[in-house]
Amino acid sequence: MNHMAHAKNTPRDRQGGEMTVREAGKRGGDAVRAKYGPTFYEEIGRKGGKSTKQRHGPEFFENIGQKGGNAVKDKYGQTFYEQIGHKGGQKVKRLIEEAKRSTR
Repeated sequence: MNHMAHAKNTPRDRQGGEMTVREAGKRGGDAVRAKYGPTFYEEIGRKGGKSTKQRHGPEFFENIGQKGGNAVKDKYGQTFYEQIGHKGGQKVKRLIEEAKRSTR
Protein backbone atom coordinates (compact mmCIF):
# COMPACT_ATOMS: atom_id res chain seq x y z
CA MET A 1 0.00 0.00 0.00
CA ASN A 2 1.37 3.39 -0.98
CA HIS A 3 1.25 5.68 2.05
CA MET A 4 2.12 8.73 -0.03
CA ALA A 5 -1.29 8.56 -1.74
CA HIS A 6 -3.14 9.37 1.49
CA ALA A 7 -4.41 12.92 1.82
CA LYS A 8 -4.27 12.84 5.62
CA ASN A 9 -1.17 12.06 7.58
CA THR A 10 -2.41 9.53 10.13
CA PRO A 11 -0.19 8.18 12.94
CA ARG A 12 0.35 4.88 11.11
CA ASP A 13 1.40 6.68 7.93
CA ARG A 14 4.33 8.31 9.72
CA GLN A 15 7.69 6.70 9.87
CA GLY A 16 7.75 4.13 12.67
CA GLY A 17 4.07 4.65 13.48
CA GLU A 18 4.87 7.39 16.00
CA MET A 19 2.17 9.66 17.40
CA THR A 20 2.35 13.40 17.74
CA VAL A 21 2.25 14.90 21.22
CA ARG A 22 -1.26 16.13 20.48
CA GLU A 23 -2.47 12.66 19.46
CA ALA A 24 -0.90 11.09 22.55
CA GLY A 25 -2.52 13.72 24.76
CA LYS A 26 -5.93 13.13 23.21
CA ARG A 27 -5.62 9.37 23.65
CA GLY A 28 -4.60 9.81 27.28
CA GLY A 29 -7.42 12.26 27.94
CA ASP A 30 -9.97 9.95 26.33
CA ALA A 31 -8.71 7.04 28.47
CA VAL A 32 -8.98 9.09 31.67
CA ARG A 33 -12.50 10.23 30.76
CA ALA A 34 -13.51 6.61 30.05
CA LYS A 35 -12.06 5.43 33.36
CA TYR A 36 -13.17 8.23 35.72
CA GLY A 37 -16.06 9.91 33.91
CA PRO A 38 -16.47 13.37 32.41
CA THR A 39 -16.89 15.14 35.77
CA PHE A 40 -13.36 14.11 36.77
CA TYR A 41 -11.89 17.06 34.90
CA GLU A 42 -14.33 19.46 36.59
CA GLU A 43 -13.33 18.13 40.00
CA ILE A 44 -9.58 18.38 39.44
CA GLY A 45 -10.01 21.84 37.91
CA ARG A 46 -11.91 23.00 40.98
CA LYS A 47 -9.25 21.53 43.29
CA GLY A 48 -6.50 23.17 41.25
CA GLY A 49 -8.25 26.53 41.34
CA LYS A 50 -8.73 26.31 45.09
CA SER A 51 -5.07 25.37 45.59
CA THR A 52 -3.91 28.21 43.33
CA LYS A 53 -6.10 30.70 45.22
CA GLN A 54 -4.63 29.55 48.55
CA ARG A 55 -1.07 29.72 47.23
CA HIS A 56 -1.24 32.99 45.27
CA GLY A 57 -4.31 34.79 46.63
CA PRO A 58 -7.49 35.89 44.81
CA GLU A 59 -5.69 38.83 43.15
CA PHE A 60 -3.75 36.28 41.05
CA PHE A 61 -6.94 35.44 39.14
CA GLU A 62 -7.72 39.14 38.78
CA ASN A 63 -4.27 39.73 37.26
CA ILE A 64 -4.43 36.84 34.80
CA GLY A 65 -7.98 37.80 33.84
CA GLN A 66 -6.85 41.34 33.13
CA LYS A 67 -3.90 40.09 31.07
CA GLY A 68 -6.22 37.86 29.07
CA GLY A 69 -8.68 40.68 28.55
CA ASN A 70 -5.92 42.99 27.33
CA ALA A 71 -4.65 40.30 24.95
CA VAL A 72 -8.15 39.90 23.49
CA LYS A 73 -8.52 43.68 23.18
CA ASP A 74 -5.15 43.91 21.42
CA LYS A 75 -6.12 41.11 19.03
CA TYR A 76 -9.77 42.04 18.27
CA GLY A 77 -10.03 45.70 19.23
CA GLN A 78 -12.35 47.70 21.46
CA THR A 79 -15.37 47.21 19.18
CA PHE A 80 -15.26 43.47 19.91
CA TYR A 81 -16.15 44.16 23.55
CA GLU A 82 -18.88 46.56 22.48
CA GLN A 83 -20.37 43.89 20.22
CA ILE A 84 -20.32 41.11 22.81
CA GLY A 85 -21.65 43.50 25.46
CA HIS A 86 -24.54 44.41 23.18
CA LYS A 87 -25.27 40.72 22.50
CA GLY A 88 -25.26 39.98 26.22
CA GLY A 89 -27.56 42.92 26.94
CA GLN A 90 -29.99 41.80 24.24
CA LYS A 91 -30.08 38.28 25.70
CA VAL A 92 -30.81 39.63 29.20
CA LYS A 93 -33.56 41.83 27.78
CA ARG A 94 -35.11 38.84 25.97
CA LEU A 95 -34.94 36.65 29.09
CA ILE A 96 -36.63 39.32 31.19
CA GLU A 97 -39.42 39.68 28.62
CA GLU A 98 -39.91 35.89 28.51
CA ALA A 99 -40.07 35.73 32.31
CA LYS A 100 -42.69 38.51 32.40
CA ARG A 101 -44.83 36.70 29.81
CA SER A 102 -44.65 33.39 31.69
CA THR A 103 -45.89 34.98 34.94
CA ARG A 104 -49.00 36.46 33.37
